Formats: sequence, C-alpha cells, structure tokens
Amino acid sequence: MTAIRVDLFSDTMTRPGPEMRRAMAEAEVGDEQRGEDPTVNALQEAVATLLGKEAALFLPSGTMCNEIALAVLCGAGDEVILDEQAHPLIAEAGGPAVVSRASLRPIRTPRGVFTAAEMAAMIRPPLRHAPRTRLVSVEQTSNFGGGTCWPIATIAAVCDLARERGLYAHCDGARLLNAVVATGVSAAEHGRHFDSIWIDFSKGLGAPVGAALAGSADFVDAAWRWKQRLGGAMRQAGIIAAGALYALGHNVDRLAEDHARARRLAEAIAGLPGLSLDPAAVETNILIFDVAPSGMTAAAVADRALESHGVRLCPIGPTLVRAVTHLDVDDAGVGAAIAALRESLGG
Repeated sequence: MTAIRVDLFSDTMTRPGPEMRRAMAEAEVGDEQRGEDPTVNALQEAVATLLGKEAALFLPSGTMCNEIALAVLCGAGDEVILDEQAHPLIAEAGGPAVVSRASLRPIRTPRGVFTAAEMAAMIRPPLRHAPRTRLVSVEQTSNFGGGTCWPIATIAAVCDLARERGLYAHCDGARLLNAVVATGVSAAEHGRHFDSIWIDFSKGLGAPVGAALAGSADFVDAAWRWKQRLGGAMRQAGIIAAGALYALGHNVDRLAEDHARARRLAEAIAGLPGLSLDPAAVETNILIFDVAPSGMTAAAVADRALESHGVRLCPIGPTLVRAVTHLDVDDAGVGAAIAALRESLGG
C-alpha cells in the first residue's frame, strides 16, 4: 500500500497535535449525562456564546447534530427543503427517513446555494394530500458546492421567508467557521437567523471528534432526549471536549492559512493542461476540479497522484476530483500536490 504523505482527501483527516493531546490528557472530567463534566459544560457554554444562542449540546458527530435537529423540529412525514447535495441527503445513510421520518425535498443548485425565490417555489401548499413543508436547511459552507460561502444576505432572506411561511430554519455548520474567517461575518450573526445551528470540531479545527448543536433552551432540552435515545449521551466526555475547547481557542483564525493554500493550489491547477478549474470559485479550503479535458477519469488521476507522490485526492464523480486543505497540509504539501498532478497528467 502506498504511503500517504499529503492527505487532501478531506479536512476530516486532521490529527490532534501535541498541545491538544496534552489538554485532553489533563482535562477535568465528570459524568456528562448528569451535567457534571466541567469541561463539557465549559465547551457548551462557549459554543452557545459563540453562536449567540441560549444553550448548546455537545454531540459525538455533525451527523448526529443534523439528525437530532430534524427530529426536534419536524414530525413524521414533514418535508425539509435543502440543496440536492446537502449532507443529510447524500451522506447520512438515509438517516432522516429512519430517525425523524421526515422527507427531503432537494433544490438543484450550481454551487450549493439557493435563493429565497427558489425556496418559495418548493414550499408545499397547505393541502392534506401533500407533505407539510416544515424546515429549510442551509449548509455553510457547501461541501460539494466547492466550499462555497452562503452570503449572509441570502441566509437572511431564506430564513425570513421561512418564518413568514411558518417554517423552521436549520444550519448545518460543519464548516461554518471557515465561512466566518473567509467573509468576516461572525458566527453569532449567522446564528441569529436560525432556529438550530451547529459547528464541527473534527474538520478544519483539528479535534479528533465531536460537534455541538445550539438553539433555544427549549430546543436543547428536546435535543437532549434525542441524544439519549440515539446513544449519544456519554460519561467522562471531558477528554474529547477538551480537544474541541483547545481547537476553538487556537485553530479558528488559522483557517485563513488553509484558504490561502487552497487558492495557491487552485491557481496552479488552473494552469495545468487537462484540468478545468476557475480559481475565483475557490472561497475557502475546498476545491473541485474537472479532469475531463485530459481524457482521464477522476479515479485514474487520483491513483497516479497517490502512487507518484503519496498525495491522496478524493474522486467525487467520473471526472470530478475534490481536494481539501487543512492544518496538516503545509506549503510543502501543496507543492507536492501540484507536482503530483503535473506528473499524473504527463504520465
């Protein structure tokens, strides 16, 4: 098996550094289920403050954040409006159909962002024959939109329309802090538009596990019941919460470095014959490029990059490849990725 030297497969590949590991090893802990873990409590308070919400709940994963939010805000048979490549639709193993028993109504978009007008066209009329439209979900940033940031004006318009039409608004904030750093719009400004919102610690922030879901005190109280029901309640969880707290304190502003490296990689890719990418479309740490002009498949290009330079990429379609920068990818890693792609096309 070829050794992976530069892992651009996803920002989920980050590993905790020595300082984060030390914070985790030394964390004060208690029974999280009973509200007695001081480190978990501190993390939840920090996230609630960051997002401008009354309360927050530490959970094992972002997927659980999405599933619980839908379960709290939707009833069985209710409908959720979201992008056609949003995480609950393509990457949660059909969870909404099982957990909340909600149905998903996707909107086709070019880069993961839809408008209030497009959303309005998807809201069902109040007929007993039709599902009840109950929730709109926004993914900030849009992963398969290429790390696209939702403009805050678009978020405001979508969420305002949701309230006008009696719907809830949810934010899948797996990479919310990437958008915050890229746009300068605060997490709290994002949060004020949504009924529920979460952030992930195990992607660009570099913690090994965890996410936190925030909303009103009543929402979080209801979410706790679903956390218990789904097996997400923990015991001495302060050990992993400490990694998340360290990430919030040390790894947010440095997301700008990931964005800069993604732009450098994008500019180089745009100059390689056989690859198609508009560098101006790269807003954060994700870039998606097309290898169709080379006559090769995405899998073939990725295989060659891995074999030649130990650079792992992520094929996401027959000719589409995704690359994601993160704190474990330095300038030398970007250089290795550029060389790997150049050789893959020339070989």
